[in-house]
Amino acid sequence: MSYAIIGFGAVGQALARAFARKNIEVAVASRRPPEALLPQAQAIGSTVVPKTLQEAIKADVIFLAVLFEGHREVAKDLASWQGKTIVDAMNGFGVSSAVVAQAFPGARLVKGFNHLPARTLAADPHVRGGRRVVFLSSDDEGAAASVAALAEQLGFAPVNLGKLEEGGALVQARGDKSWGPLIFQDLFRNES
Repeated sequence: MSYAIIGFGAVGQALARAFARKNIEVAVASRRPPEALLPQAQAIGSTVVPKTLQEAIKADVIFLAVLFEGHREVAKDLASWQGKTIVDAMNGFGVSSAVVAQAFPGARLVKGFNHLPARTLAADPHVRGGRRVVFLSSDDEGAAASVAALAEQLGFAPVNLGKLEEGGALVQARGDKSWGPLIFQDLFRNES
């Protein structure tokens, strides 16, 4: 299984840190050329590999960590996203992940890793005798299960909230500049 993070701002770098902690290789890409990302990537860890966007989208699992307005530009890079799992880690006001799913024809979309501030997401998920919770939702149960397994591998405690229109609404920005009830909730699952 190969992984990529599209967008290398605060959230993209936080996700890269999670991969680096577990020595899992992950490609990172943004609008900037790979060599511009190299200093930040090297500072995070040797398993964080800057690539072009065209190279990064070859991955099996792709985390979208771009500004919401930029997801359509990324989506244009492939005519069909068949066989890819897209993890929507964005927060767009007043739009659900179902809108994002439409931009990536054929992809299996999972909403996740978006409810925590980047600084919290970047921190070690093992805290207070438990593991930090990440919420996931998807209309594709298989995709949700595979992203949950990856979240576990990265040290998080995944909680499946169900389908995008149900569970996804709990972790998305609302149209009136308010947030779903689970946004910014830093919860932990006890290990015992």
